[in-house]
Amino acid sequence: MKVDPKILEKWDKEYFWHPFTQMKVYREEENIIFERGEGVYLYDVYGRKYIDAISSLWCNVHGHNHPKLNQAVIDQLKKVAHTTTLGSSNVPAILLAKKLVEISPKGLTKVFYSEDGAEAVEIAIKMAYHYWKNKGEDRRVFITLSEAYHGDTIGAVSVGGIDLFHGTYKDLLFETIKLPSPYLYCKEVHGGLSDTCREDLLSKLEELLRARRDVVAVVLESGIQAAAGMLPYPKGFLRGVRDLTKKYGVLMIVDEVATGFGRTGTMFYCEQEGVSPDFMCLGKGITGGYLPLAVTMTTDEVFEAFLGEFGEAKHFYHGHTYTGNNIACNVALANLEIFEEERTLEKLKPKIKLLSERLKEFWDLDHVGDVRQLGFMAGIELVKDKETGEPFPYGERTGFKVARKCWEKGVFMRPLGDVMVLMMPLVIKEDDMNYVIDTLKEAIRNL
Repeated sequence: MKVDPKILEKWDKEYFWHPFTQMKVYREEENIIFERGEGVYLYDVYGRKYIDAISSLWCNVHGHNHPKLNQAVIDQLKKVAHTTTLGSSNVPAILLAKKLVEISPKGLTKVFYSEDGAEAVEIAIKMAYHYWKNKGEDRRVFITLSEAYHGDTIGAVSVGGIDLFHGTYKDLLFETIKLPSPYLYCKEVHGGLSDTCREDLLSKLEELLRARRDVVAVVLESGIQAAAGMLPYPKGFLRGVRDLTKKYGVLMIVDEVATGFGRTGTMFYCEQEGVSPDFMCLGKGITGGYLPLAVTMTTDEVFEAFLGEFGEAKHFYHGHTYTGNNIACNVALANLEIFEEERTLEKLKPKIKLLSERLKEFWDLDHVGDVRQLGFMAGIELVKDKETGEPFPYGERTGFKVARKCWEKGVFMRPLGDVMVLMMPLVIKEDDMNYVIDTLKEAIRNL
């Protein structure tokens, strides 16, 4: 169905309520309507070309319109699009579960499917709580971090910590104990991400675990608080949390939704610190950015706590209509095959180095207050006053103004407030990387 672009623009603003979007402002502005993609490029309904510098919200891995991923959709569609996994199974879901266990940290042996990262975290929360119930223990408390983001369902919001996103819903949420955001705490109290700050934070966590015997789990993102504005942890912090949860018999839920599938330079960030959690939540890049799919991985120990006779009602009462969708799982399998066939992670190493070198240039700009990176993930924080760190007023939408300047030059970006995020597809070429960085620098310079 071919529709005139002007009509599409009208219908878009009339009928489509967009996520994380102030629709009054959206309806007053010109916006991009994408029609197709090829590699790292997106094309709008007028044929204008953009580099997808945020991987379509951090999920595109190997580029758009990849022939192998396209074929995986077609091949499965010719067989069957979807069959329920409530009491039955399907071939791609079985094969993908086995493959994920093979490539994940040792000990994660069971795979529970859902459709997005928030659901994966929600499942981990319910599963962890239910685990202790089945063990005969009444535990109710979760420990998490301030500035955390784990998605927008009620359980995921409860373990989140970004007031701007979550404050409105506080009356709906269960209570949690929050440690300070590692990056912000280290910067304010210790002047940076030092070993001393790491040990300070871990000492605070140990005090809590020693005092409380009702803790279900510690829940945290893996290596970096991405949605909070790319706030990395001190090196070794994740490892330290794992050691303490083991010491005090508490479960550990690690959210790898944003960091998984190569974003930090390894398949999962947990690998870099030798961490095998009790739960690992995956999403975004699992299908290469093609279809909604997420995973909650856990251990034999957790799984076995749900086993029993039917009449005992110990099994996990949770599921979704499209859990383990056949097409999505088949695409995810192809996605993992591409990692191996195209040596994606090996080819990523020089790009991470290039990004690190080029990010140094942003420190010279008048309105850049901080530059943060973990692997191929980066955030450039804009401030009104570089000397004092005074932010721009929230209502000025400074980050969006910079993003729109980038749009005009053919670079598609979506900021996190006034943090300009660089989360490019892993397959982007160095020339395109340099163009993205040059374009963003110029847009910030012209503030």
